Amino acid sequence: MQKNPYQLPFRPRRLRANEALRAMVRDTHLRVEQLIQPIFVKTGSNKKDAIASMPGIYQFTLDKLAEEITELQKVGIQQVILFGIPAYKDDEGSASWQDDGIVQQAINVIKEIVPEMTVIADCCFCEYTSHGHCGVIGEHNGIKDVDNDKTLVLLAKQAVSLAKAGADIIAPSGAIDGMVLAIREALDELGFQQLPIMSYTAKYASHFYGPFRDAADGAPQFGDRKTYQADFANSHLALREAALDIEEGADFLMVKPAMPYLDIIYKLKQHYPEMPMVAYQVSGEYAMIKAAAQNGWLDETKVMLEALIAIKRAGADVIITYFAKDVAISLGQ
Repeated sequence: MQKNPYQLPFRPRRLRANEALRAMVRDTHLRVEQLIQPIFVKTGSNKKDAIASMPGIYQFTLDKLAEEITELQKVGIQQVILFGIPAYKDDEGSASWQDDGIVQQAINVIKEIVPEMTVIADCCFCEYTSHGHCGVIGEHNGIKDVDNDKTLVLLAKQAVSLAKAGADIIAPSGAIDGMVLAIREALDELGFQQLPIMSYTAKYASHFYGPFRDAADGAPQFGDRKTYQADFANSHLALREAALDIEEGADFLMVKPAMPYLDIIYKLKQHYPEMPMVAYQVSGEYAMIKAAAQNGWLDETKVMLEALIAIKRAGADVIITYFAKDVAISLGQ
């Protein structure tokens, strides 16, 4: 037998020889119980409207919601986050805090079908305002922009309404300064001390949100959201945002989007390892994988799993993803 001239003390390839070995030493895993499926609900009846820019994702009227929730439960998805498309919009987004609001009704529908399902209620105004911004519009020196503190009052009002409807988690997403504190105080005052807040801590003014704005009918009618969402060229500010959220009473931290911001996920998790870290794999990330797969350029399932593993590897404990149901089906096979 020919002697090997290379005396290598360790050969990493020994642990890659077959799938069983690779699985044995794998240090990052996707768990279905840590995936959250976004759901869009709308007014009307007997509608399951496809979203062209997000293949496989739909807007559901309440009478069509039961079927989707039942399917999610069957494959093991026990967490959803709700986004509503109301019947009417106004300057304040008042439909968002009505007792019979579309999300409030959807929470009731879900709880009747699957009481144990965790329902996360997105708390924002872009889907509800006539101008498409995430709060009340003010004007300073002739420039229109979201009035931060007036918006806080209405966010608290919306959060309380969602809590009364039965939401399990409130998720403020408007990137409004002080939103966690305003919501925490309002919830505590009315006896909802045990209700967690999942804050969109580092929400960047990203160009990956386009398909979502189609899905939620929430594109801004003027300007953009750069004055309240984070500058994507900044990373250190995310640490300060996280510190503020923790101080104000947040129970989860979130980074949005996910794949282009893996460094932010990693940085926050390293600084705050005790905090549950959520990453939102946004509509643009989903749409790119879907489009490439439809063109035969990528294997959808393999790329989907690789992307989500990368997000987990960066430090995310929980992932909001439009692929949640597909992943659950894939992992169950």
